Amino acid sequence: MEEWMKEPTRQEWQELGFFYDRDDSAKEWLIVGSRAGLLRFADLLRRYAANPRNEMKSEHEHYGPYMDLEIMTWTEAGMDDHAIHGSVRDLIRLASLIEGKVATLQSGERARIREEFSPRALYSLVLDLRGDSFDPASADGNLVEPAG
Repeated sequence: MEEWMKEPTRQEWQELGFFYDRDDSAKEWLIVGSRAGLLRFADLLRRYAANPRNEMKSEHEHYGPYMDLEIMTWTEAGMDDHAIHGSVRDLIRLASLIEGKVATLQSGERARIREEFSPRALYSLVLDLRGDSFDPASADGNLVEPAG
């Protein structure tokens, strides 16, 4: 990544409040953050669902500095290499599932959501809880200086 792009990218992660990545070999969406950061992801889902424009099938929003995280309105709940999707009701339910998992996690622990959201989902959602001072930009390999 070009040096001039690093600071704006860092700021975008910090504004988002969590780091995300998609691991296609493990078939996982990874959400990494402090407790507040993971709860911001749940809030993002609720805000998406609350927008009347997003009630129609195929509506979607992209998030984060690379815009890879896509939340999409769809006829059935699921997660795949394209998006985390479902009806607005499904996405609110996912937000509640996330909040429930985050409430029981300790720093350094992970929780996985798939079957309880959508048994047929191709991907799992993995919540990785870090300490309160976690900076989401610190998990972005594009911003890390190479070992030298």
